Amino acid sequence: MRRDGLPLLPGEGTRAVRETCEERSPKRGEGVTTGTTKRSVMIAGHRTSVSLETPFWEALREIAAAREQSVQVLIGEVDEARGAQNLSSAIRVFVLASVRERRQSR
Repeated sequence: MRRDGLPLLPGEGTRAVRETCEERSPKRGEGVTTGTTKRSVMIAGHRTSVSLETPFWEALREIAAAREQSVQVLIGEVDEARGAQNLSSAIRVFVLASVRERRQSR
């Protein structure tokens, strides 16, 4: 069980994706947001951190579960396809595209 009460997905143990407890509250003028959470991930044998808003982490978990993948593997796939784009931004774009794709297939 993770700190946020959700069950761990396969490959999502403390070594795969872990929270570093660095949530940031929105600054004045940023609009409605849930803050960001920074998580440490291992990509191609290298540890890096990714900061995303809570809804993006939740959507990423849902997408990974639907594909029967770990979040770690899914982030690795996004990383391979992102080119020069920032990883956090690439993940957000990926999540948005996945949500749009799912909506159109209904």
